[in-house]
Amino acid sequence: MPTDQPDPATAASVLERGLGRRSFVRAALATGAVMAAGVASASPAAATPKPRTRLPGQVLQPDTGPIDGDVYLPSRPEEVLWGYLPRTTDLPVVRMRSGQTITIDTVSHEGLLEDQGRDPAAWFAGKGVPRDQVLDDAVAIAAGYARHKRDFDADGPHVITGPVYVEGARPGDVLKIEPLSAMPRVPYGVISSRHGKGALAVQFSPDQGISAAETMPRTKDGRSTKDPLRYGNVSVFTPVRRARGGVPTAHLPVGTSGEVAWPLDPFAGLMAVATVGDAAKLNDPLVNSIPPTLGGGNIDVKHLNVGSAFYVPVVAEGALFSTGDPHMSMGNGEVALTAMEGSLRITYRLTVCKPGSGDAPSVAYRYPFGETPDAWVPIGLSDPDGSRNGQGSDLDTASRRAVVNALDFLETDLGMDRQVAYAYLSAAADFEVSQVVDRTVGVHGVIPKSHFS
Repeated sequence: MPTDQPDPATAASVLERGLGRRSFVRAALATGAVMAAGVASASPAAATPKPRTRLPGQVLQPDTGPIDGDVYLPSRPEEVLWGYLPRTTDLPVVRMRSGQTITIDTVSHEGLLEDQGRDPAAWFAGKGVPRDQVLDDAVAIAAGYARHKRDFDADGPHVITGPVYVEGARPGDVLKIEPLSAMPRVPYGVISSRHGKGALAVQFSPDQGISAAETMPRTKDGRSTKDPLRYGNVSVFTPVRRARGGVPTAHLPVGTSGEVAWPLDPFAGLMAVATVGDAAKLNDPLVNSIPPTLGGGNIDVKHLNVGSAFYVPVVAEGALFSTGDPHMSMGNGEVALTAMEGSLRITYRLTVCKPGSGDAPSVAYRYPFGETPDAWVPIGLSDPDGSRNGQGSDLDTASRRAVVNALDFLETDLGMDRQVAYAYLSAAADFEVSQVVDRTVGVHGVIPKSHFS
């Protein structure tokens, strides 16, 4: 940084004190002052410094700003699928060697969707965001995407970038996906609740634990009009600014003068390999971007942030990796439907793991599996075939599968007696709800590495 430039933390603090908190958000959008801080990852490392995700000091339009990877992949309309995952027969948009790094400009779907007008420049302008702070690739996708005709009610919402061909990946291998950095491309996000989706969706009342009065969002359900602009969905704009200690945080109002704030923890909700070929139509549950499957997909596990590893069984030559659904933060459960959605520039290391190499957990050769510097994260899904044989959204099923996968890992990889491992999991491991909103629901375990000598 040039010596004649003010320290970004000092500049942001002065701006906030002088302008007031609400005005500071608008000023930060114009100046980029908010985006000069570092964001600490929530995955603590046991023996090394915590991995960090930095804010780049500018809005990350395509081809601008820092690019950490060996390969760079933007998200132009021809490089994305909107609502669907790549198939095994789709042509890759880029190729790379195993072990190389790739920087991908992910694009959040929020602000682009049909119920928001499919015009992100106009939608974000209504939130006080100037045009130069709206991503050009988001505008281009919303206006020019033509790879298929969008159906808001049937398609997934996610903008999926890829596929990426990883040389040497063959069916039966595992692709190890390591997020190395995740830079917010803009200093704001969006959290949405939509009728018919979420933990308190209208279809769950009155015989599934909530009354009609308890459903969310609290607006008129206009889905019968077939006009997405009249559906009554709610999207909450969520600004980012610097808190004490320089940590960038998200902020929402409480009452007339208070607020709630929490630190950012960016990660991609969706990381996938291709699993089915041309015979699968775009409405196939294994191609739709919403339900997570054995190929990963919309897995929505908050622990898979910077410093983690996500292992997925390979089905296609080259693995055909894709990513999307960037989150600035997410709570376990993701109950309202979305996390704090916001476009990220993510750098991954993609590595092919061969059977018998010991480079991947044994479970990962048949089922997605996570790992952080401090813990192993076995994953369970209620319906890992994406609902091809009828939708299953039972958290009991997901939790049982997470426990079985944890037992298989402890027995096969760590050599524990299975009965002893079962007792250990009950006494010392945690099983958390990943998400309850992706049709196929998820549960993941957290097994601390520090417990094992």
